[in-house]
Amino acid sequence: MTLSRFLRVPPLVAGILAAALQTAVLGYMVESRASILRSGADIKLKTLPVDPRDLLRGDYVILSYPISTIPKAIVTGDVPKTSGRVRLAVRLKPGADGLWTASEAGFGDLAPEEGSVILRTLPFDYYSAGDGSLPDTLFVSYGLERYYVPEGEGRVLEDARNQEELEVEARVSADGTPQIARLILRGEPIYDEPLY
Repeated sequence: MTLSRFLRVPPLVAGILAAALQTAVLGYMVESRASILRSGADIKLKTLPVDPRDLLRGDYVILSYPISTIPKAIVTGDVPKTSGRVRLAVRLKPGADGLWTASEAGFGDLAPEEGSVILRTLPFDYYSAGDGSLPDTLFVSYGLERYYVPEGEGRVLEDARNQEELEVEARVSADGTPQIARLILRGEPIYDEPLY
């Protein structure tokens, strides 16, 4: 018997295996998002106005946050000496108004601290001067910058966002991955993100 005889798989079995693999991958993607919504730490963020609107991509709201602008004064630890794709760990703490703001950031891990949550940014391009100095401000994204809404409802949310009347409640997993859980308009919840 040759090895090639053992490697032959009937087409029906190959099709079933391929379908099972695709289903498992999709299930993993859905469950990883649902896991954050089910058991992540709750935070509430203020949104900022954003322009322009992209009319070609469907009904969604573009969101921006004060925590997306990281001043160099709060960056601690070592700074990359070479340019490349990097991520920041950003510590958030709640303010008196219930909104969370960035209090510390670092290119490495931040130690857990009572009363704070650590977010991980999406990878971004960092350009080093080679001397360990940072630009005055780092602009980062967290994956919370777009929220899809039912057709025709985006304009109301955009107007509220531009008037700074829209807030976002998010949940953050233990590894720092955030997920939008709810939109709040003028203090009232308007969209709850379902688990599935």
